[in-house]
Amino acid sequence: MSNTLFLSLKEDNRQAMEQIYHAHWESVFDAAFKRIGDEDIAQDIVQEIFITLWQNRKTIEIQGELGAYLHGAVKYRVINHFRSVAMRDGHQAELAFLMEGKHTAAADSELIRQDADREVEQALAQLPDRMRLVIAMSRKEDKTIKEIAIELDVSVQTVKNHITAAMKILRKNLSYILFLAFLLN
Repeated sequence: MSNTLFLSLKEDNRQAMEQIYHAHWESVFDAAFKRIGDEDIAQDIVQEIFITLWQNRKTIEIQGELGAYLHGAVKYRVINHFRSVAMRDGHQAELAFLMEGKHTAAADSELIRQDADREVEQALAQLPDRMRLVIAMSRKEDKTIKEIAIELDVSVQTVKNHITAAMKILRKNLSYILFLAFLLN
């Protein structure tokens, strides 16, 4: 369905754009929100993705499924968001290190990764039990916000609140570079 809609979109069909938006908005938002932890920023990212899709509809070439393309766009928009935040906050060197993947010797890289994993696990352990469970379901089990809400028998907003609060705590407890690595995994 999505690929047929995309072909209609390339022919300036506004209804196709609306159908694409309604079919994919929620999953694209969930992906952005899980990485950002801020509902407003996630909504901005999603809107930018769909606006760019409409603006570039004639020239975009999608290999594979439209949904996969949109989720890839989320990843790059999130990276761009954190890049701009990093520049504003003076963390350019740390972000360049993360983005370019520069490592010293292989043994040093493994030690650094182990230390980073240990720091992330310690920060996660400091979260309240319910919040840690929501983050685990979101990040490790890759469940959507709606799936988590259903499984825990809570509202979607409660899940969003847990994710937002957890991201604030993790931002505070982890160094900037570790927080970015946690989000992008």
